[in-house]
Amino acid sequence: MSEIITLITGANKGMGFELALELGQACQHVLVGARNEEAGSEAVDKLRAKNIKADLVLIDVANAESVATAQHQIKEQFGYLNILINNAGIALDKYVKPSKISLDAVRGDFEVNFFGTMSVTQAMLPLLHNANFGKVINISSGVGSLTLASDPTTSVYQHSAVGYQASKTALNMFTVDLANELKDTNVTVNAVNPGWVNTPSAVGGGKLTVQQGVARTVEIATNPTNNLNGTFSDINGILPW
Repeated sequence: MSEIITLITGANKGMGFELALELGQACQHVLVGARNEEAGSEAVDKLRAKNIKADLVLIDVANAESVATAQHQIKEQFGYLNILINNAGIALDKYVKPSKISLDAVRGDFEVNFFGTMSVTQAMLPLLHNANFGKVINISSGVGSLTLASDPTTSVYQHSAVGYQASKTALNMFTVDLANELKDTNVTVNAVNPGWVNTPSAVGGGKLTVQQGVARTVEIATNPTNNLNGTFSDINGILPW
């Protein structure tokens, strides 16, 4: 178990790919989680061209059968998992006001961002427990902070994406509860806010580069002590729930 095995969901592009690149360069064996085989294989090829140990794991976080198949693949190939980065996410709100937004859009946000993350984490926990150390890192968002959203002095106060925001708030609650449950085990659980990053996703277009967006996650993923548990933070420090 000297090799650090890291699964990143939604890793074929954007911040997910950057995470795979940087953690691979830090000598971790990265498992590129992707829904699309062609896109995932292309990402793996790019990583391997840089002498990074990388393998494709086909996984649709919103599909229970797909999650189970991915878990079986990792179990059979490695027998354990050190780091799970729940990066896959979706935003269907299109900045529609909470009084007008479609319930289907809100359900879609939750299906991936909350239920999907829970599904993957529950499936991978036995493999994390099989390792000498385990880390769950949930990619959350500052717009899911109730404290920031209720403070008129913050940019989050004016944000209007209730489905996406609520799904990230729920993800934060899952982070807290799971961290509490696992506090006496070898597995830690933390949430990270990447900030508003310039990616082509529905919540992209910000001023931060992908390198800046993944910095805090990389910091936690490469921390050799694994003594951080139950936190919500970004590169500047701890954030309010």
